[in-house]
Amino acid sequence: MLFIILRTNVLLPILILSSVVHSLAIEPIIKIAPIYEHIELLLNSHSFNAKQRSTFSFLSQTESIERGLTVIHFHDSKNIEYKTFDTYGSKAEAEALLTVLTQMIESNANFALLAHDSAAASLGDLAKSLQSLGFIQLSNLQGRQAYIMHNLNGSIIEEVNDMSVIKTISVSSEIFDKHSYFPKITYDFEPNIDRYIAHAGGEVNGIRSTNSKDALDQNYKKGFRIFELDIIETSDRHLVAAHDWNMWARFTDYTGALPPTHAQFIKRKIYGDYSTLDMEGINTWFKEHPDATLVTDKVNDPLAFADAFIDKNRLIMELFSVMAVEKASEHNIHAMISQEPLLGLKGDKINFLKVNNVTYVGLSRRMIASQTKLLLQLKEAGIKVFVYNVNFDPGKDEEYVQNNEIGLVYGMYADKWISDMNSKNFTK
Repeated sequence: MLFIILRTNVLLPILILSSVVHSLAIEPIIKIAPIYEHIELLLNSHSFNAKQRSTFSFLSQTESIERGLTVIHFHDSKNIEYKTFDTYGSKAEAEALLTVLTQMIESNANFALLAHDSAAASLGDLAKSLQSLGFIQLSNLQGRQAYIMHNLNGSIIEEVNDMSVIKTISVSSEIFDKHSYFPKITYDFEPNIDRYIAHAGGEVNGIRSTNSKDALDQNYKKGFRIFELDIIETSDRHLVAAHDWNMWARFTDYTGALPPTHAQFIKRKIYGDYSTLDMEGINTWFKEHPDATLVTDKVNDPLAFADAFIDKNRLIMELFSVMAVEKASEHNIHAMISQEPLLGLKGDKINFLKVNNVTYVGLSRRMIASQTKLLLQLKEAGIKVFVYNVNFDPGKDEEYVQNNEIGLVYGMYADKWISDMNSKNFTK
């Protein structure tokens, strides 16, 4: 019997020739194998020590995942649903994961598991239950270990490593499962231009993060009315708009010592075309655009910057310490508490924000999956959460955030203007 194997992503019909000799005659038998598409799931699990983002890739789409264990459930060979459980930080999340895994095993569902960062801390009390389900290595998972599991070959396959586990798995075309373990939740919201902050002034002619006057001009015309600028200091203590000095030097072909002086900063243009902004330029622009609001990044001294800006009533300062937030509150400066101090708050986070008149939160959109409960509490309290890290992960652009995450969060830092704000129903 002769098998002809072609290396391709699509398996073509294969002629299988079998011959039987009868006296002097040869009788060939020709069989045609079925055509099916070769589909793969790529799992990349990285522990905390690997210092890499864990991902999975399926049908040319790559998804970055958050801390804990992510379950990937197959409806069929081309449709999946997934959810991340923060099994490091929450016993309730670990118990919810166990419930889902139990249901999946009982229903003979096809699925995979993928760990990121640290996933084991809240699994200890569930070890016996996990063992009884067949998750032997998961039940013994140690802190800061990488882990993957799948049952796409009919039985549970597990791999563990102290750093990383990378695995490519073939997905059968025979999978069919209508049941949804992670139904999407719909959040209604009213479209409004104040849901969109122009990140670093917004994209200008396809270029991001310029913090330039040209970016402000172009994106104001497109519809933005809230503009974020990164505020840093020159060597002679002048406040200017730039993401960081290394990026500014690349943008301007500057080769001198960093930080530059104010004079060196202001005379150079980004890519030879776009005008940089110091405080005089920032104040002039916002004076000429009285319906525009400034959101700051990088600077953490609310009093000094508010005194330097033309109108503190049109100023929202993202702040990076509890002390800075409290200082802003004392002087009636609008504060946006950043992710790190917010998540580090002990006790009642919502009460702290209310006491200090904080009505804005800045949070990475990568945290949405693990902080849904907090986001719902913030939404209920009327506190507006704006997510950044838009366009950082493959496929997670403005359109994705608009269609999947706004409603749970209030708005986003966007590089591009969202032109269609008519639809009210989006899914998470």
